[in-house]
Amino acid sequence: MLWACHDQNEEEPRVHEHIAEAVKTPDLISLQPDLVCLRFETMKIYSALGAVRHLLESGAVAPGDTLVDSSSGIYAQALALACHRYGMKCHIVGSTTVDRTLRVQLEILGATLEQVRPSQDLRLDQELRVRRIAEILAENPSYHWMRQYHDGIHYYGYRDVAATIAREIPDGPLALVGGVGSGASTGAVATYLREAGRDVSLVGVQPFGSVTFGSEHVSDPDMIIAGIGSAIAFENVRHELYDRVHWVNFACAMSGAVELLRTSGIFAGLSTGAAYLTSLWERRQDDSRTYVFIAADTGHRYVESAYARHAEAQDIDALKPHEITSLDELKHPWSVASWPEIRDREPAGTRP
Repeated sequence: MLWACHDQNEEEPRVHEHIAEAVKTPDLISLQPDLVCLRFETMKIYSALGAVRHLLESGAVAPGDTLVDSSSGIYAQALALACHRYGMKCHIVGSTTVDRTLRVQLEILGATLEQVRPSQDLRLDQELRVRRIAEILAENPSYHWMRQYHDGIHYYGYRDVAATIAREIPDGPLALVGGVGSGASTGAVATYLREAGRDVSLVGVQPFGSVTFGSEHVSDPDMIIAGIGSAIAFENVRHELYDRVHWVNFACAMSGAVELLRTSGIFAGLSTGAAYLTSLWERRQDDSRTYVFIAADTGHRYVESAYARHAEAQDIDALKPHEITSLDELKHPWSVASWPEIRDREPAGTRP
């Protein structure tokens, strides 16, 4: 049955000390029996705030120091707000996907941004950014590299998210479904819930063409999902945490996002559309769990590239994934696997 996510007698929201604390807080929205959307304005603020707070408390950095990292956009805003919150300086080496709206925000917040030269190759774009960071650190040894893709401190901030889920969703088995980018959000929330004794199945969502779960040999030229997948390996993706993995192409992700907006009013990014589609399928296969899918950010960046094409959206009830037992079997538009079985065959978690 549907259930309310907030007690009517709970206290009114407190006054926040900083905008970062306010916008990080997610909403839990019950869509169908045992299907819940964990909706964020921008999820990576949790990651950035937790990481910066840990660095300050441990003495690794001090107020006024400069923090530097690479970003395709979402983390850049999160780190800039975290630095603003704690009195730090922020320097971002950005992808060409960082748009004018974000550039202006970063400038006013006091963060500095430099963008690498335009490239149609995701691997080259990421390698250029990492190379530039190495140059910056050589020139400025006092700067601290945040390493959002590799440093486990980016897990810490999500402990509060796990506590919210544990508090608001009735006891019982859960399935957490979300796009996997750096690996911190899905990995951390599942880890903290499991440590608290909750039965959690973790379902990762990927685009085709990503090395993270071995789909780099299957391209998707239309794929424009920012923040999930990667052309290089991320240490924060802990493959052993995942039970199921879905690879979803642009057309399916767009169809899921459009249907989610149409039926629930939730306006979210393409990774959310893919996670929604995936959750509905998984729930049909196993209805013994409550399915919580992550909406990491809003859909504003996808208005022209995806939502404006809503007439092309497919009937999601007619979509069905291709179940695979080997990465060689991956194919469009949508594939799914039991990840432990794949890892047993290809222990590295990706293709050689």
